[in-house]
Amino acid sequence: MIKKFVIFICWSMVFISCAGKKSAPSKASTINGNDSGSLYSKYQLDKIKLPKGFSISVYAEVPNARSMAYSPSGVLYVGNRAGDKVYAVTDNNKDGKADNVYVLAKGLNMPNGVAFKNGDLYIATVSEILKLTNIESRLANPPAPEIVYNKFPKDEHHGWKFIAFGPDEKLYVPVGAPCNICEKKNPVYSSITRMNEDGTAMEVFAHGIRNTVGFTWHPVTKHLWFTDNGRDMMGDDLPADELNTAPNTNMHFGFPYCHQGNTLDPEFGKGKKCEDYSAPVQLLGAHVAALGIRFYTGNMFPSQYVNQAFIAEHGSWNRSSPVGYKVSMVTLDSNGKALSKTDFANGWLQPNGIVIGRPVDIQFLPNGAMLVSDDYSGAIYKIEYSK
Repeated sequence: MIKKFVIFICWSMVFISCAGKKSAPSKASTINGNDSGSLYSKYQLDKIKLPKGFSISVYAEVPNARSMAYSPSGVLYVGNRAGDKVYAVTDNNKDGKADNVYVLAKGLNMPNGVAFKNGDLYIATVSEILKLTNIESRLANPPAPEIVYNKFPKDEHHGWKFIAFGPDEKLYVPVGAPCNICEKKNPVYSSITRMNEDGTAMEVFAHGIRNTVGFTWHPVTKHLWFTDNGRDMMGDDLPADELNTAPNTNMHFGFPYCHQGNTLDPEFGKGKKCEDYSAPVQLLGAHVAALGIRFYTGNMFPSQYVNQAFIAEHGSWNRSSPVGYKVSMVTLDSNGKALSKTDFANGWLQPNGIVIGRPVDIQFLPNGAMLVSDDYSGAIYKIEYSK
């Protein structure tokens, strides 16, 4: 236990140190011309392994880049967790390289999640949902945030939030367990909630979810799919992070009683049965810290990638041999059944154990290119395919 605590402190210090390297957002116009090569070298992108035909570059430099949202007009919004700011990234000349990075808000408490709807940017802090009205006409002079909802718990343990609007036009907001493993009477904990865009009619949509920091909707079925981080301190190989789907409301995914669909918790699983809870669609590996998930619907990548799930694995902090630090792909059949999990972009964890990046979220540009945020190095990468 002492060894693992020391590892945790070490990782926390590395994370905070790296996140604090830049006190202000970079002007992404430096990515143009010869500078693109220097950024490629700076972020050691030659060490990232991709399938044949794919390449990776730096799209923008954004401190502690976490969850992302992309607007119809082409503005990329980026939240963070270790800092207090929310950013907007623009590609003004539409050449596929970011030109400017704007600070839209500051002084916020872990503003990890961002979502865009009808011209407004929604921001999730630990206990509030905020809104920047008509933001795209005011990127250089943003308005003060308005409070949409302020009744979420204030616990900072798993308090940072990913948010997104669903096909039902409601805003989905998770509330993580305020612990490694515990049982809380308040049903809002360990859940995914949803509400109207004005903050009314908040309800719990799904239960038994330890901490999801990424979800999306299947492009065909429109069902919710989400990653969930498994608990710690059960060893190197238990339990696995999960990929789940929730086609209906009020489903329960097992936490804190059952992990990875087949393993009862040594404390809270007494008297319980795993069969009573919804099992994962795919096990993702223990401690990989699976975060952002998106389905590929573009036309740049080869056809075998269409409608497949891409997942950002942030990487382990308490495993004796680190794992994760990659973008993986879960291949599904035509009925949405998971067939396999494979690496797509790998190498942010080097064979010698050196970490050069930690993927957080995934977004896709209109031309089909993939964006990957990295809060460790403070960058957003672009992955493209050419024959």
